[in-house]
Amino acid sequence: MSQKTTARQLESAFGPLEIRVLDALWARGVPSCVRDLQPRFPGVAYTTLMTTLDRLFRKGTLSRDKSGRAFYYQPRASQQELISELAGSTFATLLPADAASVRPILSMFVDTVVERDQALLDDLEALVKARRDEMKGRPVK
Repeated sequence: MSQKTTARQLESAFGPLEIRVLDALWARGVPSCVRDLQPRFPGVAYTTLMTTLDRLFRKGTLSRDKSGRAFYYQPRASQQELISELAGSTFATLLPADAASVRPILSMFVDTVVERDQALLDDLEALVKARRDEMKGRPVK
């Protein structure tokens, strides 16, 4: 997935600097403090980077541990996991409570999947089948 595509998928929940910070943390792959990240952000003040990391921590996107006087941050999820979580929560907010209103939204979703890539429709069908298989034997809520 290209960096532009990833950034576009994260824009609904994060600002441009937050996305750059997340990208830097994913690229490093180890817990990092402000001083570790600062060389990747020329022209961005130390305090701005520190505030951005703290904001991402408060949003629940990063975890942090204190070592000495510094906080070390790392993403709580991989890039793909975070995008999936955001997509899931967005989709959940779109689904109305009553079943009759859900059908047009699901139809639109399927149409969009087909427009992107018809093979994705097969993937969607396999996911639905797998979920149904999981649900067999479980009590109905």
